[in-house]
Amino acid sequence: MNIQIRQAIKEDLPAILSLYAKVLDKGEVLTIEQAETLFQKMMSYPNYKVYVAANEDEVIGTFALLIMDNLAHIGTPSAVVEDVVVSDAFQGKGIGKKMMIFAMEKCTEAGCYKLVLSSNLKRHEAHAFYESLDFEKHGFSFRINFE
Repeated sequence: MNIQIRQAIKEDLPAILSLYAKVLDKGEVLTIEQAETLFQKMMSYPNYKVYVAANEDEVIGTFALLIMDNLAHIGTPSAVVEDVVVSDAFQGKGIGKKMMIFAMEKCTEAGCYKLVLSSNLKRHEAHAFYESLDFEKHGFSFRINFE
């Protein structure tokens, strides 16, 4: 396998949505038109990017990375990784690890003091994966659903 991690382009959206449908969103995803509109909006943010892991021309994984400036922490930036997905056919082959190392390197380059993510309490395998990369459980995650 020749896996490359790169910033997503508009032409990757169908593959990204397909990954979300299979792994994250239980088949319910945006239309291509909706995704293109949001993707364009995301591209206007200074440090919010969607990345893909590609095997040759096939998109087999994706994640979003937001690097944000902070007034606290003496202005040191922090980062959030979201929507981490690897195709079922490629899970367990080091793709997720390669994506997360890439994200951590981007954070290091930007001078971030931390990278955070959240994971559903039920996803024990995902927790073990993140812990294998030296992520540690820290505090609690709280949310309010507005749906």
